[in-house]
Amino acid sequence: MLLLSGLSFSLALMTILLAHELGHYFACLYYQIDASLPYFLPFPSPIGTLGAFIRIRSPIYTMRALFDVGVAGPLAGFVMLLPALLIGMAHSKIVPGIGTRGDMIFGVPGIQQALEWFFFPGVASSDIYLHPVGRAAWVGTLATALNLLPIGQLDGGHIVYAFAGRWHKLLSRVFVLSLVPLAFFAHTWSWLVWAVLLFFFALRHPVICDVSPLGVRRIVLGLLALVIFLLTFTVVPLR
Repeated sequence: MLLLSGLSFSLALMTILLAHELGHYFACLYYQIDASLPYFLPFPSPIGTLGAFIRIRSPIYTMRALFDVGVAGPLAGFVMLLPALLIGMAHSKIVPGIGTRGDMIFGVPGIQQALEWFFFPGVASSDIYLHPVGRAAWVGTLATALNLLPIGQLDGGHIVYAFAGRWHKLLSRVFVLSLVPLAFFAHTWSWLVWAVLLFFFALRHPVICDVSPLGVRRIVLGLLALVIFLLTFTVVPLR
């Protein structure tokens, strides 16, 4: 029974994560870049997984291909998490103080807060019992925001590299270092952990030789990715 009751959460979450990775995968197929199908990483964490990934086996030669592969994942994932959040919010209910009763207190990203205002006007976030599908969407927003951090080889780092080129290395270090004061300001050590991991394992970026202009359409998509990042980012995602 416990497994059955968790299906709405797990299936919604796997759909969101799969959509994100398939976005990368199909962009790789378009540019004839050798890439694997998505892998899921099961792990006994609070959400039951470490996420999903694809393995890109061949180099990416052009800025346009790099940008498209980088931005396709977050866009595809956001397209799937948005209806999941809408469905989850529509089936949520008001339980006074529910948000502060558990061992973990979840932050509220901007996109979720906007929908809470729409579905439950005047009700505090801490009084809303989020449906499991909505909670899966919350995990999707966190994954999207983390991937869009403008650092190193994250999706956001690829986008920044496509726009900034030789400034990417400096910008990545600036953004990593900015996570340190954020950890102290937000009183959460998770950002400090991310800063250390990203500093040692994700700052280096392969050089792209073809620096052809991205064009207006990709500039618009880059701005859209920035908007998605702002909507999904949470200063204190979990306490």
